[in-house]
Amino acid sequence: MNPNKYHSNASKLHLLKLSLPIFFANLAIPLVGVIDTILMGHLNDQIYLAATAISTSVMTMIFWTFGFLRMGTVGLVAQSLGRGDYQEIVSTVIRNLFVAIILAIIVVSCLNFILKSIFYFFQVSSQTHVLIDNYITVRIVSAPAEFIIYILTGLYLGLQKTIISSSMIIFFSILNIILSIIFVTEFDLNIVGVALGTTLSSYTTIFIFMAFSYVYIKKKLKVIPKINRSILNQKKILRLFNINFNIFLRTILLTFSFLWITYLSSKFGENILASNLIILQFIMIASFFLDAYAFSTEGIVGFNFGRKSEKSFMKAVKNSMELSFYTAVLISIFYIFLSKTIINSFTDLEIIRYYAYSYIFWAIIIPPIASFAYQFDGIFLGTSQTSQLRNGMIISVFIYIGSSLYFIKFFENHGIWLSLLLFMILRSLTLYFYFPGILKKF
Repeated sequence: MNPNKYHSNASKLHLLKLSLPIFFANLAIPLVGVIDTILMGHLNDQIYLAATAISTSVMTMIFWTFGFLRMGTVGLVAQSLGRGDYQEIVSTVIRNLFVAIILAIIVVSCLNFILKSIFYFFQVSSQTHVLIDNYITVRIVSAPAEFIIYILTGLYLGLQKTIISSSMIIFFSILNIILSIIFVTEFDLNIVGVALGTTLSSYTTIFIFMAFSYVYIKKKLKVIPKINRSILNQKKILRLFNINFNIFLRTILLTFSFLWITYLSSKFGENILASNLIILQFIMIASFFLDAYAFSTEGIVGFNFGRKSEKSFMKAVKNSMELSFYTAVLISIFYIFLSKTIINSFTDLEIIRYYAYSYIFWAIIIPPIASFAYQFDGIFLGTSQTSQLRNGMIISVFIYIGSSLYFIKFFENHGIWLSLLLFMILRSLTLYFYFPGILKKF
């Protein structure tokens, strides 16, 4: 594989082709949660649904926190590819695999702490307590496999092989659904069946795709994956740690920012809280689509950053920004015409519908503006400029929190959404401020 012949096309059409498989993979992920909810919702007691909701939310939050394993891998792989340093691609993946396994062992060892924390914050019945305990105990065993899936996803995004990365996620999701259905309906394992389905599908996925990756690397990169002295390079290990830690902090802050919406919403009563969570679903659905462009952009900008090709880099930046914005506008137009239908599908309660109708225009306004923030994330991750990404998020979050407390005094619930809009603008502006620093490195 010659980097000079490698597909460094940064046209809108090429970006769209790279992003389409990611769209479908992003849709497959929430589908697993929907099926799990349906399976538990049709059992003979609501405690199964309550236990599943709490358990899956907690485990999703924990695992999502370690998403830096994917994000940190993409940029380093893409840059090494651009330089034609295929051995370093393999070394990067192996280093991150070791990190993933160590972190997974730590997570598994924290089982009792996680369970105690859940029971401290959530007041549940003794029966629900047992179900949560059963789910978490089985699901946490999947940590090594799910973290390795992050690494493999990052590898193929960095290589701009989004069909492979998306196929892996879709395979994992579909197998998860099939196994969960079998364990719940045929073996009557209820919540344990759902957890077991996820755990077994994650290990099946890594066994298949680790074997595939070994063959792929040998054939395409002409490198035999093995542990060597370069993997223990202290400077590169330290850089990897810094990259991952910066992304970890950024992810924690981002997670907190959306939890902050729930916290502020609760101050206005359960009706407003429920309607705001519906509005938030609109924004999250839009992010599934727009994140696909950010993911594909990571690989392309990282490749051109590694090649020191500023012209191709800027073309990728420009086209990805425009394509993401145009898509966000289409999403907003779609929401204008179908928002009431979608809201009605979420709830039958008229009071919740009424409030959701009143605030839906925020879900229409935010996606086009947020599209720039998503793309800047992809650009900075692809070039591994994670300290700037971290600093931009710190600044944005602190102003966001302060402004939200001010806005709700004058605009009440509208103030929450106005502050979220400001947050998205701040994320873009702070990274725009840091952007010239990337160009100086060409």
